[in-house]
Amino acid sequence: MTTCIDEVIALLQAELRNADPTERRQIENELELALAEREVIWAEQEGRIEAEPPF
Repeated sequence: MTTCIDEVIALLQAELRNADPTERRQIENELELALAEREVIWAEQEGRIEAEPPF
């Protein structure tokens, strides 16, 4: 799972380097979400948070 999100992050970073100003903010937002998603995945894998709801 993390390999896939890492690929998405790498692609977004590459797009950001070549983005024109009108696309830049959208790509930055998508990159921010992907980085946050990866952090959640890592936290779940390390047991810092539970993936299942508490009920």
